[in-house]
Amino acid sequence: MRLKSEIFAAALVRNAFARGDFAAIERKGAAEGGAVFVRQSFRDGTETLYAPAPQSFFDEDTTGKRLFELRLDRQPREAVSEALDREIRFDPDLWIVALEAEEIGSLVELQAAERDDPLFRR
Repeated sequence: MRLKSEIFAAALVRNAFARGDFAAIERKGAAEGGAVFVRQSFRDGTETLYAPAPQSFFDEDTTGKRLFELRLDRQPREAVSEALDREIRFDPDLWIVALEAEEIGSLVELQAAERDDPLFRR
């Protein structure tokens, strides 16, 4: 069983602050099961967008977990905003959590292909 989206988002913000990073809930969606997107901001003004991983990445051991996939990597803020606007038109119940952190691998679980890539350390 998965955590409610509102609990997951609140915990993500709290964990980011506990590490000394900044986080905020940019958009609240459906409390029970809204999709959660993570918007990571960098000091150089670029952003990375993580989206819920497709169900094909789940197996019996990962049901109940929230896995994320890289959707946009170090793009201008406007590109991430446009991608999120498209997602909101498709699913108005989604959540957006904004993080200002150089590395988020310990905050969210990434799909195996990204998590195991030694070059991927966002």
